Amino acid sequence: MHDRGDATVPTHVPSQRGFTLLELMVVVVILGILAALVVPKVMSRPDEARVTASRQDVASLMQALQLYRLDNQRYPTTEQGLQALVTRPDSAPIPPNWKPEGYVGRLPKDPWGHPYAYLNPGVHGEIDVYGLGADGAPGGEGNDADIGSWTL
Repeated sequence: MHDRGDATVPTHVPSQRGFTLLELMVVVVILGILAALVVPKVMSRPDEARVTASRQDVASLMQALQLYRLDNQRYPTTEQGLQALVTRPDSAPIPPNWKPEGYVGRLPKDPWGHPYAYLNPGVHGEIDVYGLGADGAPGGEGNDADIGSWTL
């Protein structure tokens, strides 16, 4: 019998092979080609993207307001505003079933950096949620036009 206590058993260590410079350059070239094709299409429509983002924000705020109404049988007052979706109002009417975690995590600003406005009762509907567009002023044309719940 052989005593194998001293013998070392060869172990197979897999070799770790990194990327070659050529492979990395090929990936960079492919990414460059993709960027050259995609960026002009995206960059040519930044205003359109802002309008779409604003519409999505307004729709999300409207959904949160509808949940608020389901829980509390009424929408927040104009004075309570959209802040009632984040923190429980402490002015009348106090919502009886306000969710402790709120209805939205935080209030978004429109893509131009302005806060969204809220009216109850609304001019265009039971309530109005709207952004004032690029100029931050009521009315306007094109990118300066208001984006509201009545346009969804």
